[in-house]
Amino acid sequence: MSTKQKKMIFTLAVVSVIMGFSQRAYGMHIMEGYLSPKYCIAWGVLSIPFLVTGYLSIKKKLKDNRKNITLLAMAGAFIFLISSLKIPSVTGSCSHMTGTGLGAILFGPTAVSILGVIVLLFQAILLAHGGLTSLGANTFSMAIAGPLLSYGIFQLCKKLKVNPMVSVFLAAFFGDIFTYCITSFQLAIAYPSEEGGVITSMGKFLGVFAPTQLPLAVLEGILTVLIMIALKTYANQELKLVNLNLEEN
Repeated sequence: MSTKQKKMIFTLAVVSVIMGFSQRAYGMHIMEGYLSPKYCIAWGVLSIPFLVTGYLSIKKKLKDNRKNITLLAMAGAFIFLISSLKIPSVTGSCSHMTGTGLGAILFGPTAVSILGVIVLLFQAILLAHGGLTSLGANTFSMAIAGPLLSYGIFQLCKKLKVNPMVSVFLAAFFGDIFTYCITSFQLAIAYPSEEGGVITSMGKFLGVFAPTQLPLAVLEGILTVLIMIALKTYANQELKLVNLNLEEN
């Protein structure tokens, strides 16, 4: 990768930090103390196998080629940047883009779990965005479930010979939406409705998230496509290192 490309990625990382600190502290994924201990522990335990697999995946990719670290850092910076731009939504949570679709397409879903948990931990400690007690739940929804669906959709579109950039858009869009479906489920089982239980509660949470999250998911899809076009133009060799072909079939 050229010096110019490295400077571009470094600038993106710096802007991510600046924009993250500029946000007000009411922003959160699922905020600190909003889930009871049993749910905090359960979601944390459920996330552990994915994190272990993700660590091993990243270790292998970097062992195969150290140059992959540049794209990996860029994917992490992208997650931090757009997940720090949040809109207050349901009490105890918020609406924001996730950015994890890009990493899932580049490195697979398990690797993104590590990038996601690092971002979430950093945001929880320094930006009051999310929380340490809710880290497991936030990791599962944003860094595990969303990327898994994004990767699955991208691979399905690839087999169906869908236009690569359309595939990227769909992967990022549905990965974002699925993250909030999982978040709504997490909130619903923690706070079931008195009438109708978890299903009714989940429907209410989804109904509140939808007006803000749907346009944000579209925006995330567009931004992810733009990033991919830039990578295809200026870092095509790096894309080949991760075996990603964005040429039309």
